[in-house]
Amino acid sequence: MARLFEYQGKEFLKDAGIAIPTGEVASTAKEASEVAARIGKPVAVKAQVWVGGRGKAGGVKLADTPEEAKKAAKAILGMEIKGLPVRKVLVEEKLDIEKEYYVGIIPDGSWESTCPVLMFSTEGGMEIEAVPEDKIFRAKVDYLKGFPFYDALDMASSAGIPNELLKGMAGVISKLVAVFKKRDCNILEINPLVVTKEGKVIAGDCRMSIDDSSTFRHPEMGITIPREFPWEPTDFDLVGWGIEETDLRGSGFVMKMTLDETSPGFIGFHAIGGGAAMIGMDALSRVGLKPANFADTSGNPVGSKIYRVAKVVLAQPNIEGYMLAGFLIANQEQWHHAHAIVKVLREELPKRPGFPCVLLLAGNKEEESLQILREGLEGLPGRIEIYGSEHVEDSDFIGNRMVALVEEYRKEKGR
Repeated sequence: MARLFEYQGKEFLKDAGIAIPTGEVASTAKEASEVAARIGKPVAVKAQVWVGGRGKAGGVKLADTPEEAKKAAKAILGMEIKGLPVRKVLVEEKLDIEKEYYVGIIPDGSWESTCPVLMFSTEGGMEIEAVPEDKIFRAKVDYLKGFPFYDALDMASSAGIPNELLKGMAGVISKLVAVFKKRDCNILEINPLVVTKEGKVIAGDCRMSIDDSSTFRHPEMGITIPREFPWEPTDFDLVGWGIEETDLRGSGFVMKMTLDETSPGFIGFHAIGGGAAMIGMDALSRVGLKPANFADTSGNPVGSKIYRVAKVVLAQPNIEGYMLAGFLIANQEQWHHAHAIVKVLREELPKRPGFPCVLLLAGNKEEESLQILREGLEGLPGRIEIYGSEHVEDSDFIGNRMVALVEEYRKEKGR
C-alpha cells in the first residue's frame, strides 16, 4: 500500500467537502513560524511520519505564537519517531475540542464480506483495536453504490449521535466513502473526527493508503514508488525501483532495510527468489549480521538487470560484506547471474581490498555458472567464497562463513 502523509490526505478530504483545520506543511522552523503567523491563532505543530504514536513520542506540540511554533518545529524536525526521521511538520490551527470520534474504511476480503467495511466509533483519539467492541458500529459498503447520506444517517443515529450533529456527522461518513472509492484507497481513517465546542465536525487527522496497482491513475498524489515503504523513498530506493520500472524482464527490485549508515554488521543482501530471501535473512540474523537492503533477482532476469541490482547493492557505504543468497535450486539459467556478478565485483572489489563476498548459486546450468564465477573472480583483492547446491539447504554454514569473513575484514581494517 502506497502511503500518504496526513497533510496530503487532508487535502483530498477537503476536496470532497470534509472540513479540515486551516494549516500548511513546513520543512523548516522558519517556515513553521511563517505559517503560524498567517493562521493568526494558536496552532498545533505535528510531525509528518508514516507511523502512529507521534504524540507520545513528542512529535505533536501546541504553540500560542509564531515564535513558539518556531521552537516547536525546531524540536520536532530531525527527531526520530520509531526509527523514522521527521522531515516535515504540519502547522494547523488548534481545535477547541468538545468530543472525538473515529471513522474509517478498510477492505475485508473474507468470504462473509469481500467488500470495504465502514467502521464508526464514539471513542476517537485511540487505536481502533483498543476500542471496546460495543463502541464500534460497522457497515458493509457496496463499492458501486457507495454509502448514501441516508445510510450514513442511520449509522450515526444508531451510534447515539445527538440530533444537532446528525447531519454533519452523516455528511462526513458518506463523503469519506466517496473519497475511498475515488482515490482507490486501501485504508482511509479519520482519527480523531473532532466535534468542536462550536458544533463543527472537522477531520483532526487523516491516515490514507492507496492500492499499489492503482497509482498510475493518480499522478496528482505524487507517489514515486507504488509499493509500501516504512519511510519516504530514499534516493537509493528510487534508483532501485527504476531498475524494475524500466526493465520488465524478470524481477530486479532493490530497497533499503534501514536508514542507519553507521552501525556495524550490515551486509549487502542479494537474494534469488522470495524463499531464498527469507532463508538468507535468517542466516544473517542467527550470526548477528543484518541485511542493509532487500534485493531480489528472480523470474529469469537478463544479465544486465542482475548487474544493475548488484551494482546498487554494493553502492551502499556502510556494508561490511556482500551475500548472494541463492538458497533455492532455481529453474532459471544461472549463468546470467554468474556473468553479472563477475562484472560487478571486478569493478567494485579493487576499490575495497579484502571485502567479504559469499556467493551461493544453484539451479539450471549450475556447474557452468560456478565455473564462470571461479574463473572470472580469480585474483581479485577480496575474500570471495563460492558455493553451489551442496550448501543450498545449509544456511547455518553460509551464515557462519559470512560472519567469519566479516570478522577477518574488520581486523584488517582495525575496526
